[in-house]
Formats: sequence, C-alpha cells, structure tokens
Amino acid sequence: MKRWIKWTAGSALLLGVIVVATAASGLYLAEQKRNRYIDIKPRPVAYTTDAQTIERGRYLYASRGCTDCHGAQGTGREFVNDGKGTRIVGPNITPTGVVARYQPEDWNSVIRHGVKPNGRPVLVMPSEDYNRFTNEDLNALVSYVRQFPPKEGAQAVIDLPHPAWVLYGLGAIPDAASRIDHQLAPSRPTAAGVTLANGQYVANMCIGCHGADLSGGKIPGAPPDWPAAADIRPGTHSAGTALARYPNAASFVSMLRTGKRPDGTPIQVMPFESLGQLSDVDAQALYLYLNAPPGSVKQEVGSTTAGGQKSSANTVPSGPGGLKLPG
Repeated sequence: MKRWIKWTAGSALLLGVIVVATAASGLYLAEQKRNRYIDIKPRPVAYTTDAQTIERGRYLYASRGCTDCHGAQGTGREFVNDGKGTRIVGPNITPTGVVARYQPEDWNSVIRHGVKPNGRPVLVMPSEDYNRFTNEDLNALVSYVRQFPPKEGAQAVIDLPHPAWVLYGLGAIPDAASRIDHQLAPSRPTAAGVTLANGQYVANMCIGCHGADLSGGKIPGAPPDWPAAADIRPGTHSAGTALARYPNAASFVSMLRTGKRPDGTPIQVMPFESLGQLSDVDAQALYLYLNAPPGSVKQEVGSTTAGGQKSSANTVPSGPGGLKLPG
C-alpha cells in the first residue's frame, strides 16, 4: 500500500512539473511569436476620393466584418468580453487612432497580410478573410476608412487567460499571418452578379471562422464556449448538414438578415451585423456557390496553415471541361 501511495504521489508530482514546464514554455513561445518579424513586400494602396470608389468601400466596410470590431464610425469597439478573462477591443481607426501614421503600403500589410507596419503580427485581425480582396476592393475599403472624421476612440485591447496564450505559443491557436500565403497574388476582379465566380469571391469572408477550405471546426482563438463553425464546403452537403436547412436562396438570405434558422432558433457567434448588410446579389451568389453540386468546384492551394503546410484558401469554381471561372 505504501509503495502504491509513493508511486501515485511521485506520478502526480511529475505530472505537475510537466504541466508547469509546458505552461512556462508556451508563455515564452507566445511572447516570441508576438514579437517575430514577418518579411513581406506589400504593394501600396491607391488613395482615391471618387464617389463610386468610396461607396464601394462603404459597402465593404459594412458587409465584411469591419463594423463588428471597429464600429460603424471606426472609433473602435469591444466585441468580446466573456467576464472570464477574455476581453478584446478593436482599435480606433479614424485619423486620430492607430492608423494616424500609416503609409500607403501599411494598409495592405495590415489588412491583407495581418502584419503591422513594424513587421510584427497583428493579433485577432481576420486578415485571412481579406487576403483575397482584389486590388480595387482593397483600395476602395482603405479610401473609405481614410475619409472618417477624426474622433477619439478606443485603444486596442487583447486580454486572454494564460491557457490561451500557452496554446498560442504552442501553435494550437494560429494568428492570421501564419495562416496566409503571403506570396499569393490578389484575386482578379469579378463582375457582380448571382454567379459562382462572385459567390466564391464573397465566400472568402468566411475563411477566418470556417477555415481555408470552409470545412468548419473549432474557431481559432475563440472562447471555449463558442460553438464550432459549420462545414459549408461546396459540393459536400447532405441531409443533416447546416446548409441543408436552407432549401432555397430566399431562406438563406433571410438567415443572413435575421440571424435565425428557418425554424426560428437563433444562430450563435456569426457576425450578423455585417452579414445582414450583404446585398441581395452577393447573398444569393454566396448561396449559389456554397450549394454548388459535387465536382463543380476545384480546390486550389492558397493559404499556409499554422504548421507551415499549404491549404486551399481559394476555392475556384470550374465550368465544363475544367475551365476556371475568374475569381
């Protein structure tokens, strides 16, 4: 009996030492990752003030998740506070905020690559969603943001419990910069319309939560009580899958507008404040793409996972004979 007690106590002590050592190592690695330098050579963003470009930028800002973190006027916003140690505040991006000294290339670096002007990674920013922006859309978005009037606002806050930082340090929670192929060329312009090509382009906004191939799963860096993202890969749906609940485009668009399933139950976590601003054309194109029949879409290598392996960040529709549609 005494030998068993000694063995149990020794094992518990050893386990405790391993846990403490792992935690310490994770915290150390997290600090190293937060301060790593990422060498990219982004293109400068073209500043413009023409009304058509500004209006396109306004639409993108409203419909692609920017308001969820930075607020409608760009003054910053608290968007996560679970009362358990996780609190995240998006910073003020008016001319008096964090972007005050941005150069034309800095906007590209931060938005498309998840890299700060000083070469360090941006934490929490879902740049994988914006990496596939066309040059024209990135220019439009930046041009719209730059015309915000100067206002006092929030400072960026990223408060996470120690276990989250440990997981980040050990690679279990990747930042956006580690999930992006920084050599990937921007998307080519895609004409507006209820088409597979436009739907694929709009679907890039889903990558941050649903994954590079839209297969879903645990959302990287999300609080533990957040539900997993659904599998919404085109050509893979069957009875019981999330998209099977929406038999037509009207039911899908209604969900985006209301945040509720056809049976009236609310959907958690999804950024409906932004999704509800998608135009009818873009929302219907997204539905068309996500419901593309098997074999009609082709996966292409596009982003880099936390482990350094490339994964398909860009799902490109193909027509008869494998002809790729623009996107």
